[in-house]
Amino acid sequence: MKENLDESQLGIVDGMIDWVRVVNKNNIVLYENKKMKEDLGDLVGKKCHEVFDSDKKCDYCISSITMEKDIIQRKEASIKNRIYMVVSSPMHDKSGKTVCAVEVFRDITKEKDLARKVNEKNKKMTDDIKFARNMQIRMLPPKGMYNGLSIDYLYEASESLSGDFFDVFKIDEENTGVYICDVVGHGVTASLLTIFVRQSLRTIAKGNINLNKTMKELHKTFLSLNLDYDKYFSVFFGIYNKSTYEFSYLNAGHNSRPVLMRKNREISLLNSKGYPIANIFDNVKYTVNNINLNIGDRLFLYTDGITEAQNDEGQQYGTERLINEIKREGNILVNLKKSLNEYCRIHKDDYAILMAEII
Repeated sequence: MKENLDESQLGIVDGMIDWVRVVNKNNIVLYENKKMKEDLGDLVGKKCHEVFDSDKKCDYCISSITMEKDIIQRKEASIKNRIYMVVSSPMHDKSGKTVCAVEVFRDITKEKDLARKVNEKNKKMTDDIKFARNMQIRMLPPKGMYNGLSIDYLYEASESLSGDFFDVFKIDEENTGVYICDVVGHGVTASLLTIFVRQSLRTIAKGNINLNKTMKELHKTFLSLNLDYDKYFSVFFGIYNKSTYEFSYLNAGHNSRPVLMRKNREISLLNSKGYPIANIFDNVKYTVNNINLNIGDRLFLYTDGITEAQNDEGQQYGTERLINEIKREGNILVNLKKSLNEYCRIHKDDYAILMAEII
């Protein structure tokens, strides 16, 4: 049998560290390289499956397909508690006829074990991110009534975790705190900072209606974290008094101007400027603004993930489109979500919008 082989085609395989053998159409081993002979003994003349202590031919014999169709075939095989990638290639005689198959066995046990461990770690990380995402969503304020404010919102993350966040919480019997923040970046780091903002503001603002004092304390608390300079966030923070209908607010670097729609559908923007919360500033001070609201008025606090959403031509959604959707008849947030998704098929940034109606 061996004399029918073209030995020139086998010259380089003897020095390979992989197992290499040649089998004919009757599944007889015609040749084995040095490495395979050292590990398994003399195999020439044996049935290919007998080499691995099997009494029958493989259910999926790639070499039979190789010799029948003159094509290269691959499969993974478990052999003696190891995992091998087996590649079968056609071997031709001098006339070009396929006479047998060359099988190369590469031990991939370590690679498979590494892949399994990586997959396990990835799964755990994915599960952890899902848990964190769940927690982040659960920390959003419930939709409904808060001291004369009716709250509804849209909230979408470009990744599993978001850097956009908002909250509505009771300061005292008369006053309710409302804010929206946008943390630089996305993912785990950004989401952790949103938790920091939520917990810190709720603690600092409890019983305290001095906006500047609250923001100074938030800035001081942030500095104590000793984060890198590229970690920062913007926040628009306001306090609504249910008895006076007064809304006091300040802006700490938030570049999306909240929209106020009066009951008569007249629109205005809450213009206010201030520095974001970052450790490049040692001290901060903000201008506090005040407006009087009436029953039926609506406030819209949002992040730039809405106005900066881009269509296929790279054009931004913009404040004008947002205002037009707010002025439209019907369910404002449902209309806005439909409009956004039609305008921007893939959202590259997180976005959030909070609607507070005076009731």
